[in-house]
Amino acid sequence: MSAYRWKSFYEDEDRPEKPRRCGVTEMRSPHYTLLTQNLLQDVFESMGQFVDGLKFDGGSHSLMPKNFIKEVTDMAHKHDVYVSTGDWAEHLRGKGPSAFKEYVDECKHLGFDTIELNVGSLGIPEETLLRFVRLIKGSGMKAKPQFALKFNKSDVPIGGDRAFGAYIVPQPQTHEIVEDVDFLIRRAERCLEAGADMIMIDADDVCKNTDSVRADVIAKVIGRLGLEKTMFEASSAQISEWFIKHYGEPLCGSFSSHGFGMHARSELG
Repeated sequence: MSAYRWKSFYEDEDRPEKPRRCGVTEMRSPHYTLLTQNLLQDVFESMGQFVDGLKFDGGSHSLMPKNFIKEVTDMAHKHDVYVSTGDWAEHLRGKGPSAFKEYVDECKHLGFDTIELNVGSLGIPEETLLRFVRLIKGSGMKAKPQFALKFNKSDVPIGGDRAFGAYIVPQPQTHEIVEDVDFLIRRAERCLEAGADMIMIDADDVCKNTDSVRADVIAKVIGRLGLEKTMFEASSAQISEWFIKHYGEPLCGSFSSHGFGMHARSELG
C-alpha cells in the first residue's frame, strides 16, 4: 500500500535558476482588480521561485503614486522578479519628439526593467520603432516589442453548433495570413537586430478566432525567432496549458494574473 504524498514541482524539473532566459513566467497585474502590496508579497513569498516578471498591464502604473510604484518595483527586485511597463507608450503619440525619451527616463527612475512597445497600437513607421528600441537599450533597460496576428475572415472556420452531417458551404481560402506572419517575423527580426531582448506575441489572436489553435503559425514564429527570444502572452489558463503541453517547459510564456500563472505551473508537475 503506497502512502499519499504531495505533488512536487521539483519532479522532472528542468528549468534553470533565476534569472532565466527560457521558461519565463510573467505575471500580468494589476488590470481589472487592484493588486495590493500585501497580496504581491504573499505571491512572491509562496510562489516567487516560479515568477520571473511582473507586468503593469493596461497602463495601470500611470494612475498610481510614484512612491507606491517604487515600493512595488523594489519588492519585486528583492525576489529576483523583473518589472515591465506593459503597453503604455502609445499614449505618448503627438506629445512631441522628446516625450518618449522622458518616458524612458521616468520608467528607469521608478525601477522598471523592461519597456514594452505595442507595435499595433503605436502605429509608427518601422524606422521609428527601431529608434525607440535603440533608445531603450541605450538607457540600460530592456526592450520588448509586442506584435499581434490578424486573421482574414475567410481563413476562419464557421463557428457555432451544427447538426451532424449538415452541409457546410465551402469558404474561399486566401494566403493573407501567411503573408501577415512573414511580415510580422521580418519586423520582429529587425527589432532583435536593433537590440530588442524579447518579442511578445499576443496568443489570443492566434487562438480566439479559430476553432483550434493555429499550431502551424506558432511553430513558424518560434522556428524563425527562437524559443529564447519569443514570449506568447496568454489571457486564459486553457491557452497557457496548450503552449506548455505542446512545447514543454522551455517555452517562454506570459499569464494574465497570478492565478493563471500558478495554475499553469501546477500543470507541469
